[in-house]
Amino acid sequence: MDKIFKALASEPRRRILHHLALEPMTVGEIADNFEMAMPSISRHLAVLKEAGVVREQKRGQYVLYTLVADRLTGQLYDFLAPFCEQARGIVEARPRRRGRD
Repeated sequence: MDKIFKALASEPRRRILHHLALEPMTVGEIADNFEMAMPSISRHLAVLKEAGVVREQKRGQYVLYTLVADRLTGQLYDFLAPFCEQARGIVEARPRRRGRD
């Protein structure tokens, strides 16, 4: 869960997640939405990938980045469950999976 919060602590990474929520994108497509160099975007994507909220997939000569929404929401609901009745209901209603962290 610490990796998720580290990933969400950065405003550019939150913006990247918003873009990826709309559609999978390449680094270049993501960079078009920012005023920063592609290596900086790549470093942000590496943090998001390390947190497990972004997946990369080779498509020919490009790498396509996709949001792993279930991973993101699952971790956030797990965190919120002790404080929020709605989150607790969601956590209790979803099927149990082995190996969750």
